[in-house]
Amino acid sequence: MRQHELSPEVRTLSALLNALVRLRRFEMVLILFDDILNSSLRPDVYSYTAVIRSLTELKDFERAKEMINQMERNGCELSVVTYNVLIHGLCKSQGALEAVQIKNLLSHKGLKADVITYCTIILGLMRIREVKTACELMNEMLELGFVPSEAAISTLVEGLRRNGNIEDAYELVDKLDKLGVAPNLFTYNALINSLCKDGKLEEAKCLFENMGKKGLSPNDVTYSILIDSFCKIGRLKIALIFLSKMIQSGVKATVYTYNSLISGHCIVKNIATAEFLFGEMIAKGLTPTEITYTSLISAYCKEGELQKAIRVYQEMGGRGLSPNTYTYTALISGFWRLNMMAEAKKLFDEMVEHNVMPNEVTYNVIIEGHCREGNMVRAFELLNTMLEKGLVPDTYTYRPLIGGLCSTGRVSEAKEFMDELHRKNYKLNEMCFSELLHGYCNEGRLKDALIVCSEMIEKGVDIDLVCVSILIYGTLKQNDKKKLFRLLKAMYGQNIKPDHVIYTSMIDAFSKSGNLKGVFGVWDIMVDEGCSPNVLTYTALVNGLCKAGFMNEAEIICKGMLVTNSLPNETTFGCFLDQLTKEGNMEKSVQIHNAMLRGSLANTVTYNILIRGFCKLGEIQEAADLLVEMVENGIFPNSISYSTVIYAYCRRGDVGKAIYLWDSMVNNGVRPDTLAYNFLIYGCCVNGELTKAFELRDDMMRRGVKPDRVTYNALIQGTCLASSGMTTVNSYA
Repeated sequence: MRQHELSPEVRTLSALLNALVRLRRFEMVLILFDDILNSSLRPDVYSYTAVIRSLTELKDFERAKEMINQMERNGCELSVVTYNVLIHGLCKSQGALEAVQIKNLLSHKGLKADVITYCTIILGLMRIREVKTACELMNEMLELGFVPSEAAISTLVEGLRRNGNIEDAYELVDKLDKLGVAPNLFTYNALINSLCKDGKLEEAKCLFENMGKKGLSPNDVTYSILIDSFCKIGRLKIALIFLSKMIQSGVKATVYTYNSLISGHCIVKNIATAEFLFGEMIAKGLTPTEITYTSLISAYCKEGELQKAIRVYQEMGGRGLSPNTYTYTALISGFWRLNMMAEAKKLFDEMVEHNVMPNEVTYNVIIEGHCREGNMVRAFELLNTMLEKGLVPDTYTYRPLIGGLCSTGRVSEAKEFMDELHRKNYKLNEMCFSELLHGYCNEGRLKDALIVCSEMIEKGVDIDLVCVSILIYGTLKQNDKKKLFRLLKAMYGQNIKPDHVIYTSMIDAFSKSGNLKGVFGVWDIMVDEGCSPNVLTYTALVNGLCKAGFMNEAEIICKGMLVTNSLPNETTFGCFLDQLTKEGNMEKSVQIHNAMLRGSLANTVTYNILIRGFCKLGEIQEAADLLVEMVENGIFPNSISYSTVIYAYCRRGDVGKAIYLWDSMVNNGVRPDTLAYNFLIYGCCVNGELTKAFELRDDMMRRGVKPDRVTYNALIQGTCLASSGMTTVNSYA
């Protein structure tokens, strides 16, 4: 144009400058602008804005600000758009705080910040984590009636959430909701997740409901977050409602959704529903993960259904899934609970061989298992391995080690071990101390136990009711009433009050030792302290009175129970039966038992007491008749019921009836125990039925019942009698 002596118009040059900006040819923009200034043309606001944009992109903010000053000097009309370009550049380059200052100066230039100004600065402030200033600007623009952009809202809400200001984020969304604006789906999901983690599930539900009103459709992530959160706090009905809404909305449930539901139901021991959900997810074509299987395995193990756990474990392997640390730990714990330590050890070794790293819980379980077996050497080896691997033992690690040392008679070593841990600044809680207290009390070292209590107080460890009950046990073991009451007084001084269990155990101990003075002393303290006796407490008292021969007093106590909420149970009446049958008062015993039958309190144990009473008096037929009566009343005899009568027949020399009753017992599906076998074997031996005795021994072994010393002594004696041609019933005496 210049070659033809044509002068371009300002708007043509302005368009060219802006085109170059779009092409990001910022240096060329500056060169061309200098040419414009050297010509007779006067740049317009659009030309200046293009130059300012170029300078900010080149991070030359001083020249950009100078260019605005030049605009003013040249009389070019200022525009908020130009300032927004500068503000945008500053915000992109971590200069949002300077951008705020420029925004505040706009009014002095006769300009007003617009929605773009505010949103740009808010986004810039969030880049440099100036959350508080960003919130102030958001409130300011809302007061001015501006509607913030989705990007500004979402970024600020997310920033508040990440900063831990969950409540502020929720309030902001709630405020914006009333103005008809909302964040995007990602931000909603993130905020719902944070509210759930913060335990504010009701607020999370409100956000979920607002999403629909704003035209936002929750996705699988939204539902999964809510379902998982409600499952974790045990509100499974609500979780299932969300699953139903999810399906109705056409959102496909994922494996993560089902994992949460299965895990939640397993935790509350609702395994049947967990199994149903497992089947449902497979029917929908979803592939279970290690988490799915581990949840089921853990639940089965906790319920003692180890065979089911192993079946699921094998199915997991069949799908090509490798067990993880949690899977192995659940199974090892399952074996440990059933005292199957050989299997637990084998699984632990397999875990290590497969390079699956045991965690603290795994080691705690396997260490406790070895401690239970008394294998303290291996338990401490595992502790050392745990430390070498960088794992941190806790009180759940140390408690079984302390208890294991105590149970193997090494209480002093347990104390030394605890002292060493304290020197290393390990914090031990009342559970660890209670193990040491129990060890001392078992050895009768009550003085040492009380010294440990003083140490607990010095170290700021609470002496809880468990510790107190152990000390009381130690005192009762020494049968020292004075020490016991001094201990109770000290407890009250520490504001520790015994509960029903402790009072009842004291009353029971005094009752069994025949110390009725001690019984009523504790009873009076219990009542004075406002701890109402329950049925177990009353029963312990009744038992003590009956054993001491105070049957009338025991009956008065029993009648007194009727006016309280502690109604006598089968154990209470059993105390009367036990003492009356020992005294030979079968008439009164039968009367009480008939009353128990009418009240549906009679059971196998109470019948066994009567059977023993009749057999003791030689009234074997009456005892045998009770076996029939039991069945008629829907109560089934056990091995003790039958063996008591069998023993009585053998003592009388009536082996035929004893064997007949034995056959009835076996035919009725009652499994004989070692005692039952020994009774009949001995009866056969002393009554000349040696062949039958050995047949019983063989049957005993086939059934997996292990013969003991008594069994073999009977067979030896029977063989000796047979060889000498002698048999005698008096051998029973």
